[in-house]
Amino acid sequence: MIYLIVCASALLVSGLTLFSGFGLGTLLMPVFALFFPVEVAVAATAMVHGANNIFKVAVVGRNADRSIVLRFGLSAILAAFAGASLLAYLSALGELASYSIGSHTAVITPVKLAMASLMLVFASFELFPKFRDLKFDRKYLPLGGVLSGFFGGLSGHQGALRSAFLVKVGISTEAFVGTNAVIGFMVDAVRIITYIGLLFVVRSASPMGALQWPLILAAIGAAFVGVLCGKRFLHKVTMKTVQSLTGILLLGIALALGIGII
Repeated sequence: MIYLIVCASALLVSGLTLFSGFGLGTLLMPVFALFFPVEVAVAATAMVHGANNIFKVAVVGRNADRSIVLRFGLSAILAAFAGASLLAYLSALGELASYSIGSHTAVITPVKLAMASLMLVFASFELFPKFRDLKFDRKYLPLGGVLSGFFGGLSGHQGALRSAFLVKVGISTEAFVGTNAVIGFMVDAVRIITYIGLLFVVRSASPMGALQWPLILAAIGAAFVGVLCGKRFLHKVTMKTVQSLTGILLLGIALALGIGII
């Protein structure tokens, strides 16, 4: 039953987020948390997320717009370090409020509120007809990369802002999906390398045990199948559909961040 729930969730979420460009980690982690301690759930989600990004690049990376990858992706990587550095300072400010939902403790922090507010603004661009046709000039790509990378380093939710910005630069659905996949892979690679370096420095033990690996590998396989299923429908999906999906996910994640659930 555990394998069925986790693998079905990984397949569905992976196929869904192929089009939005974000949300796999946010949506999959609570599923792992149903069966494992939080630290193991986070590590397991990270491994599925990283493997899925590599597979997405192999499948749809050829459709990426190289000029956007360079102008947006490089600034995002640099800004991610700045965001991560600021996190150390903001974490000292402490929580604004906390409350319990069953066994889960929801925590509201200044970082989460700032991120939620920005996501709500971008969600309105996708969900309200008045703003849906708004386009960003490509000269603002480095600025979009800075915002995405900075908040990614600060909270880990860089994919949401990246998708919200890229969906407005006037590219095809195929180019959007491919560009999103390549930039996501670039940013994740930097974050993973940094994380491995920190683990090496502190020499902490891995939270993953032998019992978790079969389920993680099964989830990775299911996520791969989800990508392949999503790719079959890629040519049938319009940018309007992608915009609506992006807006709905942005709104949901913004609300969850704002009230401290994630």
